Amino acid sequence: MSLRVLLCESPRSLVLASEHYALVFRGGPSNLLASVDGASDALHYPSALRCVVQFSMLKSLDLSAYRSVQASGVLGTLGLINVDSDVFLCVISAATRVATVRPEEHVQKILSVDFCSSFAPAIRYNYPKLTERRLSEQRDYDSTDANPYNRGSDSRETGLNHPCFELKKILSGGTFYYSVNFDLTNRLQDRLSEGSAFDIDSLDKDFLWNAYMIDPLIEFRSKLSAEEKSLLDESRILTSAIRGFVVTTTISAASSPLKSLRSNQPSNLTVISRLSCRRAGTRFNSRGIDDDGFVANFVESETVLWHPSGLCFSYAQVRGSIPIFWEQTTGLLPNQQKIQIIRSPEATQPAFDRHFERLELSYGTVHVLNLMSAHKPGEVELTTRYQYHIQRSPLNQALDMDNTSEHRLLQSQFDFHAETKGSGGYEAASLVRRLIQDRADSFAYLLCGAVERQPTPAHQLQEPSQQESTVILEQEGVFRTNCLDCLDRTNLIQTIISQMAIELFLNHHSERATADFWMRHSTIWADNGDALSKIYAGTGALKSSFTRHGKMSLAGAIADARKSATRLYINNFADQGRQNTVDILLGRLVGQSLPVHLYDPINDYVTSELRARNHEFSTTEAIYIWAGTFNLNGKEGGAREDLSPWLHPQLTKQKRNPEIVAVGFQEIVELSPQQIMSTDPVRRQLWEEAVRRTINRWAKDSEQDDYVLLRSGQLVGAALIVFVKSSALKMIKNVEGSVKKTGMSGMAGNKGAVAIRMDYANTRICLVTAHLAAGFANYEERNRDYRTISHGLRFQRNRSIDDHDTIIWLGDFNYRIGLSDDKVRRLIQAHDLGTLYQNDQLNLQMIAGRVFPYYSEAQVTFAPTYKYDNGTDEYDSSEKARIPAWCDRILRKGNNLKQIEYTTAALRFSDHRPVYATFQCTVSRIDEQRKEALSDFLYKQRKSAVTTSPGSSKKTDEDVVGYKSIAEGLPPASSNRRKWWLDNSMDFKKPTVDEVDSLTPTVDLPVRSQVQPPQSKVALNPARPLNPFSPTREPDWVMVAEAEESELPGRRSSAPRLPPCRGEGRRPARSQLEYPESPRAPLAPTSARALEIPATPASLLSPAVEPNLRRKPAPPVPRKPAVLSISNAGPGHHGRHMLDAYSEQGASIDSTRPPLPLCQQSGLSTTNTPISQPISPENVAVSKGQQPSEAKPSSDLSSRMDGDRSDQPSDSLLDDAIEDGGMIPSLKPSQLG
Repeated sequence: MSLRVLLCESPRSLVLASEHYALVFRGGPSNLLASVDGASDALHYPSALRCVVQFSMLKSLDLSAYRSVQASGVLGTLGLINVDSDVFLCVISAATRVATVRPEEHVQKILSVDFCSSFAPAIRYNYPKLTERRLSEQRDYDSTDANPYNRGSDSRETGLNHPCFELKKILSGGTFYYSVNFDLTNRLQDRLSEGSAFDIDSLDKDFLWNAYMIDPLIEFRSKLSAEEKSLLDESRILTSAIRGFVVTTTISAASSPLKSLRSNQPSNLTVISRLSCRRAGTRFNSRGIDDDGFVANFVESETVLWHPSGLCFSYAQVRGSIPIFWEQTTGLLPNQQKIQIIRSPEATQPAFDRHFERLELSYGTVHVLNLMSAHKPGEVELTTRYQYHIQRSPLNQALDMDNTSEHRLLQSQFDFHAETKGSGGYEAASLVRRLIQDRADSFAYLLCGAVERQPTPAHQLQEPSQQESTVILEQEGVFRTNCLDCLDRTNLIQTIISQMAIELFLNHHSERATADFWMRHSTIWADNGDALSKIYAGTGALKSSFTRHGKMSLAGAIADARKSATRLYINNFADQGRQNTVDILLGRLVGQSLPVHLYDPINDYVTSELRARNHEFSTTEAIYIWAGTFNLNGKEGGAREDLSPWLHPQLTKQKRNPEIVAVGFQEIVELSPQQIMSTDPVRRQLWEEAVRRTINRWAKDSEQDDYVLLRSGQLVGAALIVFVKSSALKMIKNVEGSVKKTGMSGMAGNKGAVAIRMDYANTRICLVTAHLAAGFANYEERNRDYRTISHGLRFQRNRSIDDHDTIIWLGDFNYRIGLSDDKVRRLIQAHDLGTLYQNDQLNLQMIAGRVFPYYSEAQVTFAPTYKYDNGTDEYDSSEKARIPAWCDRILRKGNNLKQIEYTTAALRFSDHRPVYATFQCTVSRIDEQRKEALSDFLYKQRKSAVTTSPGSSKKTDEDVVGYKSIAEGLPPASSNRRKWWLDNSMDFKKPTVDEVDSLTPTVDLPVRSQVQPPQSKVALNPARPLNPFSPTREPDWVMVAEAEESELPGRRSSAPRLPPCRGEGRRPARSQLEYPESPRAPLAPTSARALEIPATPASLLSPAVEPNLRRKPAPPVPRKPAVLSISNAGPGHHGRHMLDAYSEQGASIDSTRPPLPLCQQSGLSTTNTPISQPISPENVAVSKGQQPSEAKPSSDLSSRMDGDRSDQPSDSLLDDAIEDGGMIPSLKPSQLG
């Protein structure tokens, strides 16, 4: 079914239309998205683009302004992605059917995709249309680029300037497949058990490669009603894609292996290989396992044989990298590709167990078939560790079932190279059968048959009979096959296992397959090996000639040699670019644009609430980190000495052993010309054991948990070793390491850095040890080394050192003290460390902002650590007489770090002294289930409130926006439709996550100003400009004169007439109070203690009105001051506070005059102002910049303001507000004028 993509240029919007329904994409407003995951994700991303999505019937849309983008239509959408601050809709523009698993279950291979911009016109990018010819030239991924996003691999080709070109290339490379008829992410056995052929909610995220792009639309779908969900699913607009290999070969009736089931129709033999996206990547960039138990190059391969009789056979097997933490470096020579195990056995076992527990849950009993060599050193080391973990796995323990012992994790070792090295060649690979035959028989296979479902008698004539699948036999175990890369050897053995399963199925039916059938079977498995190898290694599989034809020819050997040379080039020069593209597609590249944020006002409200209520689903915990650095000067003998003065100090402020111990070494080997170009791990392993022995003795003495090696790294002479408590392993994941050379312009490893990062709960921690350039005057070179390491050292997914919450640098930074040798030594003897530190190069460079910006160092309380005579406490006495210096330092960055100790230890076998520091680190831990429950609760509550709120039934996006305040105490922002001071809104109580009862909203009255006069006998100055931001010298408050009125019968006191609002053509308000004309005699004032209002400066007045201003003395006013009244008037009376107050006193008011504007009445603008503290008389003064001479009675005003408040009338509103605990703004006049 073809879809249409329609575009409207203004306003920019896209429509993805099926025959009857459509998804409409419009650009939404920008929003500042902040993380709600707690302190560990405190990165705020500016201006994330949001997209409004609408699902509606096609006939209800006005498409007159739209034009078609794709002349031939599109076949589906893979989702939305944010690239270069633009939201792109990814649609499938070309595909071909490659498989029919069962009738009505078709699989299409994606041949081409297009990216349609939802915000910007295509002319913005200045690129021609990406043609299929250009893509076909690039499908082998033979280009690379240093850019982290790997865009524009050839700047001369203008066609490669599209921001999504690399994504288009990988998606159009022929390795992605989709189906609109069934769930392609699950094997047949799982689909049958679920009882549903296709359900978006049941997609297996392990194999869903467009999960990052489609997730926003799936989340949008989850908010629809059940009927709308069904209609959206039926439209087939949303598409799920896998990566791997799918193909069906047709078996003619003559070649069908099931002869007894006579049928003239052909059978279908299908192979489906699903590549996991959890630890996806290229050959040398993705090895081993991660902390969640996902392994690199994990593939589920399923063989399906369907017969026209309705009988269907299915058999699944898996492959994957060895599930331990290991890496392999690239190199142009085979012996340079060294294998390194990067985590200790104790730290590896939890992830290992997670991996196999997941496999056992999905497939049943797991049988490991290891094909690695028993003679190659690297493979032998991996095999030994593999067997170690299998023996200690809980699944390997005997399980009593019906008085029989059952193991759920089994293993077999088959040295592929050794077995096929003889004259038999690769044919000897069939010897694997004898190792696994018994287990293959017990695992069985899936067998299902088609059963006629008869219609009910009432509908027998109207409904034809239909077929439904019935499970006859299920597969109860799985073979997990691996070699080093899980490509060539693995694919050949998996072909044999698939053949064994089919033979078992045929034997149960007393059948035998023909040679033509087995040839077709071998061909599709050879194609499967080539496809998977191209994805992971860049070329087709080796040994595919034997897999395809059953024998190895000369042409096949030559082809294998060519493939090996091509792999060498691609792995060294192209794989990093390919890895970055994969990470962008999966949304895992650090620093890439945010995922597309669908504009959902209710969801925005929930996000804001979650951020404000982070404490309800997250907790914090204090852990301790010990960090130490030691330049060993190449001395090996120190590993046999007692290291406890350094590693086991008597910490007076620390009550427990640290959770993390980070040890940095420099010059672990002598930096000779032969050593600086390579790394020898033997010396590092020696020191690892020395550190482990010391700290575990420390743990045993204190009766606390022992320590296990988490990870270590080495760059020639620099090494970083990280141990953690065994009890803390469950909190740690995503451990990675990286190195950066700085010696000889980055070519040599005598100088550089080693870094290890981890996630401790939800806090990201990075530890870096560095050895910077030496030399007294080379501080600029040391600064350069720091910048090179800080910006150039990268972990996986382009993560840098600064992308962490907690960072600790430790090492030999080589910064010196800028004084003479004699003076430094005298100051050391005098213990004048302050003068030394003032001349320390690192201190001066940090103050100048040239190195380690935003880092901190604790107070240095120990003597310089370099350079000593070996074995003594005397500084360098050689002819060079090097100046003592603090070369060895520890720096920190992170708001969650508190340093406890910073000192040195008396180990004398090196010319340096070791330095150590202890830290208290606050880590955050998020309860994801509790957070999800709170999110769902808030969403349902908010949606219910918006639906049931009074008012107009027609709701817009603005009506349901949360109108969340940007700061505590401030009112929400206003808009053209909503004004907070008029908003008769609903104020909801904030529920806790445990609350499940419905909440009753309480109606608040319109917002009223609570500003009260600072004392009696003062009033707002009517001469202040209406615009509170206009410059003025007018005070906020002025004194008013007292007036005593005779209480004559029938006599009413006159109230001052308020000045009119300033409008077009009106004169500015004069600085006096006028009284309305009255036939009654005016009141005679008994006292005149009025403040004369200073004249407005001429510079602030218009020339037209300046001559008309004449000032009069202030007339008498009633005794009780006119103040702002907190009345219960409706929204339309918000500007009549002063009039209400005058009316309460019985004043005669001219109702024909307009009310005083709110800003002039209160002296405050209607901007968002925090209501934080009560105003005091001291806060009310003349405006900033007013001279005493400008306000004549200032002394009188001061005396009144400084007077005791008890002199004020007891019925003043100020007293009432203070007694009631009322809080009013504390803005000074200068903030308003």
